[in-house]
Amino acid sequence: MVEENLVFQIALTLIPGVGDVLGKKLVSIFGSAEAVFRDQRPVLKKMGRVGDLISQAVKNKEVLLRAEKEATFIHRYGITPLFFQDKRYPQRLRHCYDSPVLLYYKGTADLNMPRIVGVVGTRSATTYGKTITQNIIRNLVPQQILLISGLAYGIDGCAHRNALDLGLNTIGVLGHGLDRIYPSLHKSMAEKMLTQGGLVTEFLSGSKPDRENFPRRNRIIAGLCDAIIVVEAATKGGALITADIANSYNRDVFAVPGRISDPYSEGTNYLIRTNRAALIQKAEDLEYLMGWKQDISVPKVIQRKIFQELTPEEEQIINLMQDQRQVSIDEITIRTNLAMSMVSSALLNLEFEGLVRCLPGKVYVLL
Repeated sequence: MVEENLVFQIALTLIPGVGDVLGKKLVSIFGSAEAVFRDQRPVLKKMGRVGDLISQAVKNKEVLLRAEKEATFIHRYGITPLFFQDKRYPQRLRHCYDSPVLLYYKGTADLNMPRIVGVVGTRSATTYGKTITQNIIRNLVPQQILLISGLAYGIDGCAHRNALDLGLNTIGVLGHGLDRIYPSLHKSMAEKMLTQGGLVTEFLSGSKPDRENFPRRNRIIAGLCDAIIVVEAATKGGALITADIANSYNRDVFAVPGRISDPYSEGTNYLIRTNRAALIQKAEDLEYLMGWKQDISVPKVIQRKIFQELTPEEEQIINLMQDQRQVSIDEITIRTNLAMSMVSSALLNLEFEGLVRCLPGKVYVLL
């Protein structure tokens, strides 16, 4: 049975001229995707050309018919639609201003796992790049990360394959609909990922892997992660685009250096040289920079005060941190549902009070 509300959510993404930013704004104004189509308030008249486009889309039966067709496809193949207001929508991605209004997901992994790492790189991976990728992922197994990549040839495929072999969940972000797999040679790997991770896309069924889709795919990879690792990349290409987007989202970006004479090390060396990425050589470097591996030999010089008077926000953060040894500021914001500015202020006060300590990678620990 097709859910009517889902049909309107899909239809919202089909309105010409209405992208993700405006789509979310419309939902905020009208209250729901359904109201955008049903509630023809005078507000549309005040929106100029955009209002005219919406009015035309509402009258165009083809928009809702296409949405109904997609909803039927979703129901038939057990795909999970994730509207940006849903609880299961990736919380890290939700905080990105241009995140998709609607995602289509099929898999078993939790897209809000505590530690999510993206690994990207060239399609023309060298033996050096593949070996580095394998070593980094193998040594991140104790962290039980969720690994994200783009299911492409080269470094992407190498990352997914090693994650599967090592028992880690891995998510492939697609630049096309879920009715196909591209490249087709990765079909068997993608099928295994459905039971050990999953596949996610913002594109409707029937969408082809066109060139212009992949920068949009890359922003989803960047938005889903705590950190992005670029293993090998030329001076131009999707890996560098993903790194730039990750920087704009305030994600931690890391790059593996290579010989200056290697064309597929030019991109990673450039990221490091221009301070767009931190240099890493092994998994331990990332663990240290993200604050995922503390040096237990360092004594705790900050003593917790007794009988502090905490604000409700500070108490909420302390209660959250009692369940976990380490937690990132993004995760605190997501799980407390507090504004980032309020979380930052509360954490600063808690540091002054000697209750928490900030580690590299914007990670906090309770003292």
